Amino acid sequence: MKTLKIILLGIVGVATLYSCSSSEKKNKGTETIQVKVYPLAEVNDNSFSLSGEVVAKQTVNVSTRMMGYINKIYVKPGDRVSQGQLLVSISNDDILAKKSQVQAMINEAEAAAQNAQRDYERFKILRQQNSVSDKELENVSLQNTSMQSKLEMARQQMNEVNAMLAYANIRAPFSGVVTQKMADEGNMANPGMPILTMEQNSELQVVASVPENYIRNVKVGDVTQITLKSMNETLDGKIVELSPSAYRAGGQYAMKIAIDAQENKNIRAGMYASIRIPNASGQSKTGKVMIDGSSIIYRDQLTGVYVVNEENIASLRWVRLGSEFGDKMEVLSGLKGDEKIILEAEGKLYNGVKVSVTN
Repeated sequence: MKTLKIILLGIVGVATLYSCSSSEKKNKGTETIQVKVYPLAEVNDNSFSLSGEVVAKQTVNVSTRMMGYINKIYVKPGDRVSQGQLLVSISNDDILAKKSQVQAMINEAEAAAQNAQRDYERFKILRQQNSVSDKELENVSLQNTSMQSKLEMARQQMNEVNAMLAYANIRAPFSGVVTQKMADEGNMANPGMPILTMEQNSELQVVASVPENYIRNVKVGDVTQITLKSMNETLDGKIVELSPSAYRAGGQYAMKIAIDAQENKNIRAGMYASIRIPNASGQSKTGKVMIDGSSIIYRDQLTGVYVVNEENIASLRWVRLGSEFGDKMEVLSGLKGDEKIILEAEGKLYNGVKVSVTN
């Protein structure tokens, strides 16, 4: 009897689960999702896009021309510095010793030069009195000239020592920000070895390369549209430099675009940018199919959008995307010109779901 009850309970449970499952499938097949759609937009556009990078207008590697141990580094990456501010000091004991030697040479040369000058003045008077010969006056004059030259030589040696001392105290060449530190206190500094890197972050620009098939459509002064993907920001730029040669550059012409960093102070050097350049060559315009970037579905390495057919059924279409223009994306393949794309949905979309289009 007990076994029979267990069997009956099992049959009832299975029937209940089947009934629920059937009900869920039935509901799933009949549910309707409210969606907003928009038509594909085909635009006639003769512009083209390039990839670039934001860089500082002026970047410098701070180094020294002398060899010595680094005594002190007064800044760190991220510090803002003013022009002339002390950045690094190098051990200069040997140069100070050299300076003392040169100062002693100057003192000696000044005394000898003064004595030679006095002798020359006396001999000039004696020659006027016919007390000395022309040869004797000439010898004294040559001696005076020699002493004056030795004094000048000693003074120039002091200038050289002072110049070397200037390299022992490295100062900021312009106002900017320290971006890298490549050495530490106690390291040996060698001539030309970078110690710090500085950028003049108040002025930024975008650098890019123009392929040879587009170079005839680009000129200095053209206004461009810069999109910073990491910030989802778009701003205007102006081409300020364009290399006239692609020799040893693989057919790529270097280009620089000035931007106004004051529009957004969060712009940083190193950010990647998408550059849109108008094609002013007079060539025939080409039609481009554009979709809203917010309607794109990403699954692994695939990209797609949901479309609505005439029976108001949603289906997922895999597409191949092209250039990005602000919040719009170019579609290279996968869609037809008369299809409607789902922009927003009030439920979870899947292939075959019934949708109701709202304005």
